[in-house]
Amino acid sequence: MIEILVLTREQCHWCDEAKATLERLASSYDLIVTTLEITTPEGEALALQSGVLFPPGVFLDGTTFSYGRLSERKLRRELNRCVSSHGQEPSGMAQ
Repeated sequence: MIEILVLTREQCHWCDEAKATLERLASSYDLIVTTLEITTPEGEALALQSGVLFPPGVFLDGTTFSYGRLSERKLRRELNRCVSSHGQEPSGMAQ
């Protein structure tokens, strides 16, 4: 299981795109996706600490993955790497 946190902001087109991408990927990978508003004290502190300059900020298992427009190709590559390191296969890909 891979935990993904998305730092978002209201009226953020790239945030909406990132959430839609993660919804699609959740059908292929065992993901737990949570969101946090970047404007909250906790969100601001996390963004500052991790170097996220603007939303969406995406974290995989607590590690900063990206900020700004989310690349689905790059994310799939990293999820496949994470799944391989955990000795699992993506959902729907098991034989």
